[in-house]
Amino acid sequence: MANSNPLDGAQEIKELIVSYAKQETIVPLSALKKYLGFGLAGSLFVFLGAFFLCLGVLRLMQSIEFFAGGSWASTLPYLIALGVLVLLLGLVYNALRRSKKALAGQGRG
Repeated sequence: MANSNPLDGAQEIKELIVSYAKQETIVPLSALKKYLGFGLAGSLFVFLGAFFLCLGVLRLMQSIEFFAGGSWASTLPYLIALGVLVLLLGLVYNALRRSKKALAGQGRG
């Protein structure tokens, strides 16, 4: 029988616990960081696209002669741009709801 030191066993257990903790927490979190970065960048680009689209619609409507002037018609371009934003928001909501249903359907099968 070999002489084994209890401190060696404790050191080995400590190393196992530390390596297990790194494997189960740090490695998945570092992989998640990449997806989080892509998600934030994507949401920023979608926001900028929607902003410039609505700004373009607003400027297009303001360049039409009917909407120029001091009457109530000068507020219509703003309402139309707001309508475009609401439409885009509805499309995003619908797409998220569909993907949520599809994911829920996969879990049952």
